[in-house]
Amino acid sequence: MIKVVRTAWERLSLYLPVILMGVLALGTYWLVRSTPMMLTPEQEAPARHEPDYFMHKFSVKTFDGAGRLKSEVLGTDARHFPDTDTLEIDLVRIRSFNEEGRLTTATAKRALTNADASEVQLFGDARVVREPVSDKAGQPLPRMEFRGEFLHAFMDTERVKSHKPVELIRGRDRFTADSMDYDNLDRVMELKGRVKGTLVPGAAE
Repeated sequence: MIKVVRTAWERLSLYLPVILMGVLALGTYWLVRSTPMMLTPEQEAPARHEPDYFMHKFSVKTFDGAGRLKSEVLGTDARHFPDTDTLEIDLVRIRSFNEEGRLTTATAKRALTNADASEVQLFGDARVVREPVSDKAGQPLPRMEFRGEFLHAFMDTERVKSHKPVELIRGRDRFTADSMDYDNLDRVMELKGRVKGTLVPGAAE
């Protein structure tokens, strides 16, 4: 009898490690199933192009480090979009002064500007006007006006461009083109497409 028990125990001991591993595996499986899942942090939803605030019949002014007026933006209604940090304005009027104090104004039925109004896209009856000034040598620079259904104005760098038909009036000179890129600082004007111009003697004086 003792010999039979001993033989049975010896056989059982051969399978004991396998049995123990099986018990451990079952225990681990049960533990995993019973443990609550770790909550993963929610991914931030992409910002949607929706306004976060509105303005009505407003005027916004910005100033430089010396306290001088840099720009003023006026409009009937405006909507700010936080995803692009842009302002969409109805019936807009913008006044902008460069470092020398030269005034440039922009008007349109609708505009899209960046945060400090240094870059403005004008839509519908768009106009950009630079008032007559004198250059560093004291020579007078005539009034300049740009007209079109779309104008893209860079107020700080005094650049105006458009991929749509435009009209440029410089003093009494007048030009039209299908597209335009004008850099006032470098005094370079690029007109493309059907270009027409009228030059009046003495117009720049």
